[in-house]
Amino acid sequence: MSLPPSAPPRAVCARCRRPEGVCYCAHLPRIETESRVVILQHPRERTVPIGTARMASLCLPNAELHVGIDWSGSPVLASALSDPRPAVLLYPGPGAIDVVHDPPRGPVTLIVVDGTWSQTRKVVRRNPELAALPRYAFSPPTPGEYRIRKEPDALCVSTIEALVHVLGALGGDPERCQAMLRPFRAMVEAQLACASRLHHGRGRKKRPQRPPRPLVPAWVAARAGDLVCVVGEANAWPYRSVERATDHPDELVHWAAQRLATGERLELVLAPRNPLSPRTPAHLGLSAEVLLAGADVPDFLARWRAFLRDTDVLCAWGRYGTGLFAEVGGALPPARLDVRQLARDAFGGKVGLAEDFLARLGLATPSPLGHGRAGLRLGQLTAILRGLLALEGAALQTKEAM
Repeated sequence: MSLPPSAPPRAVCARCRRPEGVCYCAHLPRIETESRVVILQHPRERTVPIGTARMASLCLPNAELHVGIDWSGSPVLASALSDPRPAVLLYPGPGAIDVVHDPPRGPVTLIVVDGTWSQTRKVVRRNPELAALPRYAFSPPTPGEYRIRKEPDALCVSTIEALVHVLGALGGDPERCQAMLRPFRAMVEAQLACASRLHHGRGRKKRPQRPPRPLVPAWVAARAGDLVCVVGEANAWPYRSVERATDHPDELVHWAAQRLATGERLELVLAPRNPLSPRTPAHLGLSAEVLLAGADVPDFLARWRAFLRDTDVLCAWGRYGTGLFAEVGGALPPARLDVRQLARDAFGGKVGLAEDFLARLGLATPSPLGHGRAGLRLGQLTAILRGLLALEGAALQTKEAM
C-alpha cells in the first residue's frame, strides 16, 4: 500500500526565518543606538520559532546575536569586553542596579543572555567573566505582552521587550525604542489568529473544577512549631578544574540554621578537609582565615546535636546543602521538607532561585540571618516559608468564611 503524498514544506523568509504567512519583516524598524548590544543565546532557544532575540537583532544595526553556552576565551566575549564602551550585563539578581533609576553614564556594551531562566542561569554560572560584570535589571512597568508563550510570572518579559525598556533608559528617551514592539506585536497577533483558525469549531469538554491545591500540606502547617530552616555552603572547586575532577569534591564548610517559631539560630563554620578553592572565600562571603579556623568535624557535629530536637522538621531549599551535611556524618531528622519542591507543587512548575520566588510571592528582600551567602539564603528561606504559611492560613480563613 502506498503512502499518501506529504504536504510540501512551507516557504520560509530568509531574513526572519519565519514561514512567509507569518513573516514580520514588513514591521521591522531600524533604530540606531550609541550602545552596542551583544545577545548571547542559549542553543536550545535558537530552535524556538517564536523567540524574539533574532527579531531584536534585526531592528538594531548596532546589535549582534551569537549562540552558545561556554564563552570563556571566545573572540565574541573578548571583543565585547575590549570595546571602549564598558561592558555591562542585563540580568536580574542580588546586587543588580536598576537601569531606569540609576543608568550607567554614557554608551555601554550591553550583554544580554537569551533563554529560559534555567538556561540563562547556566550560561552566567559557567562564564565567570559574565558573572563578574556590573549587573543591571529593571522592573517592567506593565505585564509582558508575550501571550503566545507561557512565562513563570506576569511581569516576565521577552528579550525584545526588555531591550525596549533598557535601551530607552540608556538613551534617556523611553519612547524612542517603542517601534521595536511593532514586529513583536504583529508576530503575537499572527500566532493567535493561526491558533484560532486551527481550533475553530472544535468542541472541548468542560473539565470538572478541581478543589484548589493547598500551598502547604496539612502536616507542615500542623508542625509549624517544629520547622527548622537550614542552609549548607561548600568549598567547591570549579566544575572543569583538575582538582574537582580528581580528589576534591564539594565539601560542607558553612552551616546555618534557624528555628522558625522562636528565632533560635545556629551558625557553624567547618574547617575544609581539602585544600581551599581560591574562589570559595569570595563565593561564600567569608574570609579564608575564618574558613580555615573553623571547627573540626567532631566538634561541629556535637554542636549540631546540642541544637537539634527529636521533633524537628528540617527545611531546606533543594537537597544540595543537606546532602553535603550527610556526607560529613551529620544526623538528619527523619522529618524533612524540601521547600523548593513544596513551591513547585503549590505553583505547578519551576520556581527558579529563592530570590526569584520571593519576588513572585511579592515579599520584600529579607535581612540576612548570619554571615556571608549562607546568612543571605537563610533569610530568604525563612521568609519564603513564613510567606507560604501565611498565604495558606489566609486561604483557609477565606474558605471557612464562605
